[in-house]
Amino acid sequence: MRLVFAGTPEVALPSLRALIDSRHEVVAVVTRPDAPAGRGRTLQASPVALLAAEHGIEVLKPEKVRDSEFLARLRAIAPDCCPVVAYGALVPREALGIPRHGWVNLHFSLLPAWRGAAPVQHAVWHGDDVTGATTFLLEEGLDTGPVLGVVTETIRPTDTSGDLLERLASSGAGLLVATMDALDSGIMAAARQPADGVSLAPKITVEDAEVDWSQPAIRVDRQVRACTPAPGAWTTLAGERIKLGPVGLLPDDVSLAAGELGVDKNRVRVGTASCAVVLGEVRAQGKKPMAAADWARGTRPWPGTKLGT
Repeated sequence: MRLVFAGTPEVALPSLRALIDSRHEVVAVVTRPDAPAGRGRTLQASPVALLAAEHGIEVLKPEKVRDSEFLARLRAIAPDCCPVVAYGALVPREALGIPRHGWVNLHFSLLPAWRGAAPVQHAVWHGDDVTGATTFLLEEGLDTGPVLGVVTETIRPTDTSGDLLERLASSGAGLLVATMDALDSGIMAAARQPADGVSLAPKITVEDAEVDWSQPAIRVDRQVRACTPAPGAWTTLAGERIKLGPVGLLPDDVSLAAGELGVDKNRVRVGTASCAVVLGEVRAQGKKPMAAADWARGTRPWPGTKLGT
């Protein structure tokens, strides 16, 4: 099949590479316009655009998918299908009907669970044991289209959202190619999503990522892992914001109040509503990440000091 791939960030690259290496022809990619990045805030092309350019594939960067110039170009290309991975913009009705097999989205959850922008983060935060990836036909609703294929993935106890997304991007790439193969062969049947089991996964903001030490340790652990690497879990010490890496649970340590620091020679503990947790990596404002014990030796918090507002 002739494919036009839509995607933008690095998580879309395994799928694009797999499609390039498949029996199908990726004739163009659609990606978000160049955006400021780095300290100099210079305009940079997306990872998908850069990979496509390496392979001599046409790159389309419409400001909006409904732009008449873009729609005309898409009709001229006449793709059989438009696979989508983390494109970052809604596809309007005018575009949905152009490819004969539609737009097929790879979503990183087992739909109808965790519809929305941050399915992996929400799965980790809510303590799900299993998640996966789903291919489905795009329609105008939010991740509501009929399902074409699924692959499952166990969530490990120490998984960050970054760890889990990396595995799903890999297994999802195989699922996307298999879905293209099945559509091309005429053996793929779409199934409507069930009405039960719907949950939403809106974008997690920086404000959401502030650690609430009044929660039980297991929820603090999940929150920090869900927000790693982005947007980054954080707390405050004396009004200064510090970012936190994943923590460890200390089930037998109930000696500290919620948010209270306990500094030992080689570790830093923090109290929660249940047991204490031990901090891993800490990054103070304007500093590089460092081990929590090294951070504490430089900061020298008073006994009884508490983190958080």
